[in-house]
Amino acid sequence: MFRPVLILGDPLLRRKSAPIDDFSDPALKDEMRDLKEALERFRREHGFGRGIAAPQIGIPKRMIALNLGQGTFVIANPEIVGRSDQTFTMWDDCMSFPDLLARVRRHVSIDLRYLDEDGAAKEWTGIGQAESELQQHEIDHLDGVMATDRAIEPEDILYKSEYQKHKKLYDERVDYVIAPTI
Repeated sequence: MFRPVLILGDPLLRRKSAPIDDFSDPALKDEMRDLKEALERFRREHGFGRGIAAPQIGIPKRMIALNLGQGTFVIANPEIVGRSDQTFTMWDDCMSFPDLLARVRRHVSIDLRYLDEDGAAKEWTGIGQAESELQQHEIDHLDGVMATDRAIEPEDILYKSEYQKHKKLYDERVDYVIAPTI
């Protein structure tokens, strides 16, 4: 079923998502499929996107679809169980505000516990910077938190068109720039 990506301002984006406990539920499999399809559709239409959280398409459940360049998969009930002391700054973008960027601070590495699409427990430790910042962003969505909420300063939210006009200036204000997977 086609589910559009909700845009900043939609109250559904601010709800805390419920954990998933029944992986045998056929409706859950449909929702996972819808989530993967939403990510792939967005990537085709916009030329970017590595992850999408279920609340972004109106599903208030703790799951995220990811495509890190090796195909799309879903993780459920992700939990950050460790964070590096080292942090960095970056311009974060989001499918729910595709024309904006927000300068945020993230941990360089995290450790994650989650369930795979079949409900099997998994651990992902020592996650690299690119995947780490993505997971932090997507897990925020599961808690109703947007990257704009994490902007370091009020002036750290800007239009992508302005960023492109002054790219060198804005890139000098961050430690890291996202590498595309498309």
